[in-house]
Amino acid sequence: MSSTDTTQKPIVTTFFDEPTNTFSYVVKDPNSNTCAIIDSVLDFDYASGRTDVRSADAIIEHIRHEGLNVEWILETHVHADHLSAAPYLHEHLGGKTGIGGKIVDVQTIFGKAFNAGTEFARDGSQFDQLFEEGDRFTIGKIEGYVLHTPGHTPACLTYVIGDSAFVGDTLFMPDYGTARCDFPGGDARTLFRSIQKVLSLPQDTRLFLCHDYKAPGRDHYEHETTVAAQLAANIHVHQGISEDEFVTMRTTRDAQLEMPRLILPSVQVNMRGGKMPPAEDNGQTYLKIPINLF
Repeated sequence: MSSTDTTQKPIVTTFFDEPTNTFSYVVKDPNSNTCAIIDSVLDFDYASGRTDVRSADAIIEHIRHEGLNVEWILETHVHADHLSAAPYLHEHLGGKTGIGGKIVDVQTIFGKAFNAGTEFARDGSQFDQLFEEGDRFTIGKIEGYVLHTPGHTPACLTYVIGDSAFVGDTLFMPDYGTARCDFPGGDARTLFRSIQKVLSLPQDTRLFLCHDYKAPGRDHYEHETTVAAQLAANIHVHQGISEDEFVTMRTTRDAQLEMPRLILPSVQVNMRGGKMPPAEDNGQTYLKIPINLF
């Protein structure tokens, strides 16, 4: 396994969408004006079916104010709790879009679940780059590489960039634990093994999270931790927790969780790279709600 390069410390700017508890990141090469955007949010009001771009516009405003050039617009996975703003950001800022190569598995699972038509390509072609384990990429002069970290979904990735790793929905803050594994294609045993990859990085590696939900007793949101902190104190996977113990805990816990509020619209959009389904013959775009399927 590759290790982090602690001599390269990207400049990370954080954006938080409280309605979906999602952190998005602008990751800047410290030696140039080049950056990447990770896990953007398209605002969506479920009750009215209306979208908004205020979260994405905040990122655009920051990038233009700082005079940055966007090289990548990256997704750690097909999110089930928010819609991606990748197409909107690409339209305004350029940059290549990227996600894990196992997106094709997610597209197959949910393309069938939502009875998507033949116009929905299940080959990942909605993205510019499909990453596999160990693939390397650059943001200006800083190098990054990819860990395939499935378990929450089949396509989950961790992007390791300099001394930092962007872990998506694998780990939360140590006092909150780990991600659920009960979505189609998820698996608790697989997630445990994926987390071990992350926790094998140097202990001072900065870990940037996709979500935080404020653990009991904590009154503020947090988005950054370290490998050392996770090994010492993560309530689900600290040192000494066996794989079987984790699987039993995670499976029991997941059985008690409600589905994410935005999972049905989110997956339909995100499996298409953030684009809406094609308009129907009346010119209107619709999202489907499968009855009694999930």
